[in-house]
Amino acid sequence: MILRDLAHARTGDKGDTCNISVIAYHRHDFARLRRHVTTDRLRALLGDMVRGDITRFELPQLGALNFVLQGALGGGVTRSLALDAHGKSLGSAVLALEIPEEA
Repeated sequence: MILRDLAHARTGDKGDTCNISVIAYHRHDFARLRRHVTTDRLRALLGDMVRGDITRFELPQLGALNFVLQGALGGGVTRSLALDAHGKSLGSAVLALEIPEEA
């Protein structure tokens, strides 16, 4: 199963920082997101595309995880010719994470 089967994502940017929110379609899937969508998994997935820290914030009342990726946008929207200046493709990449099936 891939993450996009359980959740959708919303991204944003501020300078060279990308924000990715992963929001469960159904509140009961939030515990699975919490277990399997970690900063270590995002670091492994995104590799050197993120040069700084990755911080995770949990929003259980919304069924969401919010990730802040420092140094992820090649200098920022107004200072980079990067194709994904706003980080929209990063959100799509995160939704491709493999999530274990659970009984």
